Amino acid sequence: MPAMQGIMENNLPFMKMHGLGNDFVVVDARAHPVGVTPALAKGIGHRQFGVGFDQLAVIEPGDADAHLVFFNADGSTSAACGNATRCIARFLMTESGKSELTLTTERGTLYARDAGDGLTAVNMGAPQLDWQQIPLAEQMDTLELPIEGAPTATGMGNPHCTFFVEDAEAIPLAEFGARYEHHPLYPQRTNVQVAQIIGPDHIRMRVWERGVGITLASGSSSCATTVAAARRGLTGRNVRIELDGGSIWVDWREDGVWMTGPTRHVFSGNLTPEFLRSLG
Repeated sequence: MPAMQGIMENNLPFMKMHGLGNDFVVVDARAHPVGVTPALAKGIGHRQFGVGFDQLAVIEPGDADAHLVFFNADGSTSAACGNATRCIARFLMTESGKSELTLTTERGTLYARDAGDGLTAVNMGAPQLDWQQIPLAEQMDTLELPIEGAPTATGMGNPHCTFFVEDAEAIPLAEFGARYEHHPLYPQRTNVQVAQIIGPDHIRMRVWERGVGITLASGSSSCATTVAAARRGLTGRNVRIELDGGSIWVDWREDGVWMTGPTRHVFSGNLTPEFLRSLG
């Protein structure tokens, strides 16, 4: 790819950002295209030999304020990443002086706004509740899957499997998440959540992300868990999700699932030509 060949000969600028410890490498490709390959994404994502991230996000020009493309740490792609979308929205709002943005992704068109007090909100769109949209391997009721623990399936542009448990801390998440990420009912693999209901507007949740592993937070998982809990009558539609990295607020409204929380731009840097060439 010409764009990939070009970046191998030059420094590649990037930003390191996170939302509640859910961390990202963000590449701004609006002025100069960057041909991100799975090998490049995986190399940058290695926490010892690269930079390290839960997801890599690429900002591209588009018909809206920007178009976003997401990669997981294993080099696979994802149509949605809620916390990365919020981080990038905050960066673009600071850059442009706007308080509202329109962003496009493979998931569709997303709307972001400044929620005040340093918080950023993104509308992640309507949840996907039909088995074909999520997708699942066969037709079934998505409210309670025929899996031990009767989890709920939800699509937020990526697939989710939410288990409601009595004690989220007691679940051996590394083993549990790896097992269900590859469950045969999910042909594209799935994100896995273990969620403990604390109250009608409060959920404690831990996350295993497909292609990544355990993460301190996940925006799309927070949205999926809120939708699943409301569908099952366990909570209302406006809840605080308590994650390992902090709290995020999710509101399932008529116009979509809004997610609000803090973001942080930690540092900016450059990937060297030597490093880029090593990835082939």
